[in-house]
Amino acid sequence: MRKLSVLAAVVVLAGAGVFWFVTTPAVVTAAMLPAYTPDVANGETVFNAGGCTSCHGVAGQPRTMLGGGLAMGSPFGTFHVPNISPHPQDGIGSWSEADFVTAVTRGTSPARTHYYPAFPYGSYRLATTQDVRDLFAYIKTLPPVAGRIRDHDLRFPFGIRRLVGVWKFLFLDTTPFMLDPTRSVAWNRGAYLVNGLGHCAECHSPRNFLGGIVAAQRFAGGPDPEGKGWVPNITQKGLKDWSEPDIAYFLKTGELPDGDTAGGSMARVIRNTSLLSDADRAAMATYLKSLPAVDGPARPNRS
Repeated sequence: MRKLSVLAAVVVLAGAGVFWFVTTPAVVTAAMLPAYTPDVANGETVFNAGGCTSCHGVAGQPRTMLGGGLAMGSPFGTFHVPNISPHPQDGIGSWSEADFVTAVTRGTSPARTHYYPAFPYGSYRLATTQDVRDLFAYIKTLPPVAGRIRDHDLRFPFGIRRLVGVWKFLFLDTTPFMLDPTRSVAWNRGAYLVNGLGHCAECHSPRNFLGGIVAAQRFAGGPDPEGKGWVPNITQKGLKDWSEPDIAYFLKTGELPDGDTAGGSMARVIRNTSLLSDADRAAMATYLKSLPAVDGPARPNRS
């Protein structure tokens, strides 16, 4: 019995060690960031492509007021979007550049805890380090907004942040974005914007019971992550009748080919994509039009 007890203790300690190792938050240090000259104008483009104001903006205020406060429903509870304005106490004004790059590309806070993937770092991780640094430089030019946002309201055990490390181990792909030399410059730019900064798959893909994107149905639509309806399929299953100019025009105006207009959260997205260049919107259209048709989950019958 004593040997069994010792063996059990060893197994428990080994398991705890593996858990601690696997769930240790990843960090980008200042030493990993080479010297460079910030491009604030590019940072504004990254800001618009990333849709930062859609979640972090304050209702009824200019889009550059990033005080947060949006409540995002989910099967795990309610996430409250934080203040990312340059306010030194309530926002990210005291963050270093390395803190910001770590948060955006690794999903780790300055306190070295995991951020929940409601913050779409699963897509933002594909952004180049220079783009993320330029974004930080741009955000620092925006007005500081006072007001600290309340903590998330999550059901047990989802409020245990260390467990997010397990989620990252299971679902966070760390493969960097790679240009496809067989494709055009426009296609590659569109792939970068759609998969990375635009984080389109975060809403337009179904998720499993742990909140991981179902890879085989990426971009195939499904239940709205916030529980407010159905997100459309944006593969050729859903966009087969759309031309590339149709898609680009939609990203500029929110107008569908049939004359209807985007509503709900997509209307917020359009307010960002409308500020991109015509070339970037056309590139996104080129990439989206190239996606093969994929069947998404069955949409429930409307009563």
